Amino acid sequence: MKFNYQARTKQGEVQTGVVEAGSKEAAIETLQRHDLVVVFLEEISEVPLYTRSLKFFQRIKPKEITIFYRQLAILFEANVSPLDALRILGEQTTNQLFKDLIFEIEEDVRGGETLSHAMSKKPKVFSPFYVNVVRAGEATGKLHEVLKYLADHAEREYNLTFKIRGAFTYPIAIFSLFLIVGVLMMIFVIPQLTSMLQEMGTELPITTKILIAVSGFMQSFWWLLFLVIGGLVFGIGKFSKTEKGRRLIDALKLKLPIFKDLFQKMYLARFSENFKTLLVGGIPILKALDITSTVIGNSIYEEIIKEASDRVKVGKTIASAFSGYPKQFTPMITQMVAVGEKTASLEAILDKVAMFYQQEVDRMVSNMTQLIEPLMILVLGGAVGFLVASILMPIYNIGSSL
Repeated sequence: MKFNYQARTKQGEVQTGVVEAGSKEAAIETLQRHDLVVVFLEEISEVPLYTRSLKFFQRIKPKEITIFYRQLAILFEANVSPLDALRILGEQTTNQLFKDLIFEIEEDVRGGETLSHAMSKKPKVFSPFYVNVVRAGEATGKLHEVLKYLADHAEREYNLTFKIRGAFTYPIAIFSLFLIVGVLMMIFVIPQLTSMLQEMGTELPITTKILIAVSGFMQSFWWLLFLVIGGLVFGIGKFSKTEKGRRLIDALKLKLPIFKDLFQKMYLARFSENFKTLLVGGIPILKALDITSTVIGNSIYEEIIKEASDRVKVGKTIASAFSGYPKQFTPMITQMVAVGEKTASLEAILDKVAMFYQQEVDRMVSNMTQLIEPLMILVLGGAVGFLVASILMPIYNIGSSL
């Protein structure tokens, strides 16, 4: 049996590690023989192979992180110690991957590290944005208040991202379904009708000939279609992870008709929300701008925010620093920021700006959904009409000639 332990030496130093023994009592005796005073001892349970395999596929969802901040804030406000709070949250978490991560943070905090430092060791889950806000809360003694802000921020960020994804998920799902049904019809249904039409011995319309040719190609090379689609998806995914690819895709997002306004409003909402949260958390303006640039989610905006930060360093106001980019940062946001700077109410102004653009995103997503539905019906109707016409026209021609 293996046990995680935390103990103190005669000099009062904290020591952590793993000890192997036949029982808990034997583990304590082993540590005491090494002149260690046991503070914490816990058996390491053996994880079955199938559980480890499933754990490989597990992911920590943004919603789970949001709930983690919210519950941690409530426990801290109730004067529950950080160690007990982390233990409680770890025990009640059903995601094994997240559970292990929380217990690892608990171990680090038990060993004398601050919560922010323990979180910084998990950058894939806790970004520098969250770590810096927690660190500021620790420095000011307002950690539970800061965690509330982070929970609110994470929830708004999750809702914003969810709505944007929802706007694209519906048409992609419909198109994919139509593509699969179309391919199946071309492979299994059209060939049976083709033989019937050819037996009639009449001249086939051009649309029917096209349909038969496409069906014949699909029968022989259906695998090529899926190979090409899979290759495109894989290639675009790989390309988007490169610096050049990321920049190209980010630029396209801001140029696509209809969608460019949606993306711009999303980035402005994200900028205002993140910048405000950092300022409320006590982060200095320059550092808040630098951190915001890393979480904005678009390399074009990232570069602009970094350039604006450099201008603020040499004495320019935040509003004037961003006024040189009217296409990315609208005159409305720069004017609102200018008012916030003059009246020393920048956080409150940014909160209003973030709320405004989040409402704009909601409105645009709702309008796009209403627009996409009839558009998809027209496209699908046209495709079905083409199939029906291609099949019925030869039959109608034969009937007319009799």
